[in-house]
Amino acid sequence: MSSFKLIGFYANRLLRSEGIQNTTTKPVIRIAIFGIVLGIVAMLLSVMVVTGFKNEITRKVTGFVADYRISAFNNSDSFEEAPVLIDKTKIAEIKSISGVSHIQAFILKAGLLKTEEDIQGVVLKGIDKDFDNNFFQEKLIGGTIPNLHDSSSSKFVLLSENLSKKLNLKTGDSFLVFFIQEDRKVRKLTVSGIYNTGLSEEFDNLYLLCDIRLLQQINNWKNGEVGGYEVFAKNGHDEEKVFEALYKKAGYSLNTKSTKDLYPQLFNWLELQNLNVIVIIGLICLVAGITMISTLLILIMENTKEIGILKSIGANDRFIGNVFGSVALYILLKGLIIGNIIALGLAYLQLKTGIVSLPEESYYLSQVPINFTIPGILLINGIVFITGILIMMIPAKIISGINPIKVLRFD
Repeated sequence: MSSFKLIGFYANRLLRSEGIQNTTTKPVIRIAIFGIVLGIVAMLLSVMVVTGFKNEITRKVTGFVADYRISAFNNSDSFEEAPVLIDKTKIAEIKSISGVSHIQAFILKAGLLKTEEDIQGVVLKGIDKDFDNNFFQEKLIGGTIPNLHDSSSSKFVLLSENLSKKLNLKTGDSFLVFFIQEDRKVRKLTVSGIYNTGLSEEFDNLYLLCDIRLLQQINNWKNGEVGGYEVFAKNGHDEEKVFEALYKKAGYSLNTKSTKDLYPQLFNWLELQNLNVIVIIGLICLVAGITMISTLLILIMENTKEIGILKSIGANDRFIGNVFGSVALYILLKGLIIGNIIALGLAYLQLKTGIVSLPEESYYLSQVPINFTIPGILLINGIVFITGILIMMIPAKIISGINPIKVLRFD
């Protein structure tokens, strides 16, 4: 009989035959498997949820303000901007950058929104006919996005659900907006549609979308002068490379920033979640490792007599260590398989049903997001597997210290 078959025979005996009949050993093995299952489920769900959070919130932010913004340098923190005019040739060059999918002009203008009963400070975001409305079409909960293809400027605006509830406005209602500047101006606007992105603090409580020509008139700007340009990147792009290319094409006289630079507090919060996951994975690996070590120690203690007999008939420490290592490998693989099935099953259930909800005003999402990241899943399984393999080396050290003469004489 080959050594591999012998190792398998004795490992199987420990798991299913005489060794397993011991009232202590059997529940210990079950607890070890349960511990690995619980650990792998917690780690996989943590990674899928956190990456889901990061992806969904990033998609929302970039959907609202794009991945990059090109504007004039402004020393103040106000929403008042200096006009920017980029010729068509340079816009075509920006579009040709590998990783860039779309570019669109915008203007930001602060104002006071007044209804019959309320006054609210708002920021109007002017958009033109090149505006990519896919994101807002997805977030639209009533009405329509303003039509910007007419020859005259539109008086319609897209309002957030938060502001519509706060100001008691619905689709078709009109209100006044006062612009505080040297030549004070007021415009009567009409709600064409209502949106909800879930990003209350940063966007929904502040922004209205309107025709860019309306704000050009308010600012007394010429046709073609805008507040800046929003640049959208393709999926899977290299952020640094696209930014460097965009910075060079836009020129040093303009201020080019990424979304992360514009909203650092939001992305720092997301990075903090990554740190939490790393801490969770480390702690769970530690607990799972201690559980595995305890299991192996109990197995060795319960089978000390058999180890002594095997040594007395010529079995070396490496052979016996491989027997217990095989037992540990069985526990590890069974725990990994069951844990993956449970974790992926729960994640799929959440993805399809959204059964676990969240307060959107606090987490920017109405339900726990799930991202089936294959590299992340493989990484977690790899970490657990390698940790388990390293732990399997421990029995060999303990077994080498067992003296068969003393063990058999004692028995």
